[in-house]
Amino acid sequence: MATEWSLTIDCARPAELAEFWALALGYVQAPPRAGFGSWDEWFTHYGVPEEERDQAAYLSDPDGVRPNLSFLQVPEGKTVKNRLHLDVQVGGGRETPWEVRWPRVIEAVERLIAAGATVIREDELQGKPDHVVMADPEGNEFCVL
Repeated sequence: MATEWSLTIDCARPAELAEFWALALGYVQAPPRAGFGSWDEWFTHYGVPEEERDQAAYLSDPDGVRPNLSFLQVPEGKTVKNRLHLDVQVGGGRETPWEVRWPRVIEAVERLIAAGATVIREDELQGKPDHVVMADPEGNEFCVL
């Protein structure tokens, strides 16, 4: 039996970064935990001080299939390359004809640039563009393929 898991991303501005990744992945703000009408109720119940309530943001897959994402505020900035990154798989995979797949990748890249991402580089496979390495608004690397 597999263990349920989620991914936590350290960042400076949790709400802003969560907004970017919601757009990138089609995720939504995670609903409050069962038994609570709002996150504020949950925070109050567990004694989270008001001044700390904006130090995290939570996203979930609207279909309830993929892992949840948490964004937690940390005092230090990013200093080195990620050892783990997300692949935003918009193209349909290499089994999808390149002429179909690549325009999907380019459309996503343009949408993510408009949302604050930057292009690091475009990588090729067999002489054709294959995927784009990008950085989110806080510099975390990810690939669009």
